[in-house]
Amino acid sequence: MDINEYFDWSPEKIQDFRDCLLAWYDQNGRDLPWRRTSDPYAIWVSEVMLQQTQVDTVIDYYQRFMQALPTVQALAQAPQEQLMSLWQGLGYYSRVRNMQQAAKTVMSEYQGQMPKTLKELLTLKGIGPYTGAAIASIAFNQVEPAIDGNLMRVTARLFEIDQDIQKTATKRLFKEILDQLIDPNRPGDFNQALMDMGALVMTPSNPYPNPHPLADFDRSFQHKTSQLYPVKLKKTKQKQELKLALYLVNEKGQMLVRQHQTGELLQGLWHFPMLNLNDIATLNQSTAIKGLALQQFFSQDQVAEWSNEAGILDKAKLLLESVQGPIKHVFSHRIWQVYLLPVVYSKQSEKLLEALWLMDDSFRFVNETTYAQLATSTLQKKLDRIRMKED
Repeated sequence: MDINEYFDWSPEKIQDFRDCLLAWYDQNGRDLPWRRTSDPYAIWVSEVMLQQTQVDTVIDYYQRFMQALPTVQALAQAPQEQLMSLWQGLGYYSRVRNMQQAAKTVMSEYQGQMPKTLKELLTLKGIGPYTGAAIASIAFNQVEPAIDGNLMRVTARLFEIDQDIQKTATKRLFKEILDQLIDPNRPGDFNQALMDMGALVMTPSNPYPNPHPLADFDRSFQHKTSQLYPVKLKKTKQKQELKLALYLVNEKGQMLVRQHQTGELLQGLWHFPMLNLNDIATLNQSTAIKGLALQQFFSQDQVAEWSNEAGILDKAKLLLESVQGPIKHVFSHRIWQVYLLPVVYSKQSEKLLEALWLMDDSFRFVNETTYAQLATSTLQKKLDRIRMKED
């Protein structure tokens, strides 16, 4: 998974983003008790409590816990009964048991001082990449992005990341992007600013906030696709769809593009015209016109052989020597596998276009300069990279 498919900001834009985000945070960040201290122990306690519990609930528990056990040493020496009493109601009791085990390690191996680096923090029981990065950045000013659900949602929307956030490769992609974005002078504030942006502004239920402090940087907000991100796939199998995108250039060197209409996926964005290969393969009555049109490129026998999904893939590779791809594009409820087919413009292709789409105002021939100004999706940008290699 290549970071360049999603992230193309210049150093100047990165700095503008940091400045904008931190200016908003300085004025609007949440006032929480654990943010009034740089004590790594206190920050650790708060982060562990917040792992499975809402902020409003955590506040009272945090204050009682810190009053009763104000230091790592106090936690290491606390009786089990006291620990369970202080934690009662928060649930997931293994969290506090792991904390006490880690506190004992701090006492025995780090002379009672919380380790400062992420690498060392990760050796403590119960501290994972997020909690470790939060402690390292907030308490010790280490440049480590603390990636939680809020940061993933914000980042996915900013860059229209169409990959399943539950996958390890996607998490690595988020880490690579946030490594570029994080402010080296205020890493802890940067992490907390993105957390608050996700909790207060770019929430799951509010894809189009108004006002939006990061509107100039939010690609999905600009393209009206925010509701699609982040992508978190369910266990149930998604519908697979095979698409053929036509890269058609006329005698003036202009490309044919189409704007997706109301009710279509990727509404309002411009793409190469696409055919659904699954529909073409079945050649049922409703798609017969598409099948007939496609036969201007393939013989009837060849089209008839595309009787199932596997057959489509095999035959497409054999019949279309110039076909490129596929490009994989993931939606919440379906997956597109998109092939790119360069088409030589001719009178025959005009008939094809008329038969397939009955050309309307959603289609346009554009040159490269005009095309660069159109709103396009991540999928189209992937197709662009393929065609650029071929041109």
